[in-house]
Amino acid sequence: MIDIIILDIDGTLTDGKLYFTNSGEEIKAFNVKDGLGITQAIKLGKKFIAITGRKSKIVENRCLELGFSDIYQGVKDKSSLLETILKNYNTTLEKIAYMGDDINDLSIMNKCGLKGAPLNSSEDILKISDFTSTKNGGDGAVREFIEFILKKEGTWQKIIENFISTNQ
Repeated sequence: MIDIIILDIDGTLTDGKLYFTNSGEEIKAFNVKDGLGITQAIKLGKKFIAITGRKSKIVENRCLELGFSDIYQGVKDKSSLLETILKNYNTTLEKIAYMGDDINDLSIMNKCGLKGAPLNSSEDILKISDFTSTKNGGDGAVREFIEFILKKEGTWQKIIENFISTNQ
């Protein structure tokens, strides 16, 4: 069973493109289906952690809005955070899933129990992934990864039943 889902941000939760306005303000787009999947998985007890190499107030705001447990930004060596995460959440590597898209995710992914990748990930990431989405980063890949995990654990149906019973 997976306790924690760690997500890279750029190229995984977003399309990986950097958008800037004329005034230099950064813009990012997030997929609402990814967001719904995250919030529903949190209701089932999953913890979400963001680890990204860049720093962005937009990322912080979106992750807080969705209910992420931790947000690590400006991280160059992502795998160095694993010991802290294991200790803080009293869990094991086998209970951690990670989704990333590029070679800066290789080190941490190699240590996690379940590895996921968006369809447009680098070849090196696709080679080590246990799950490859049919969607690109920022286009619902995270939602597919969440569904894969929850279906494997037999809990996805609880989410469906909850929506059916509350929306009739």
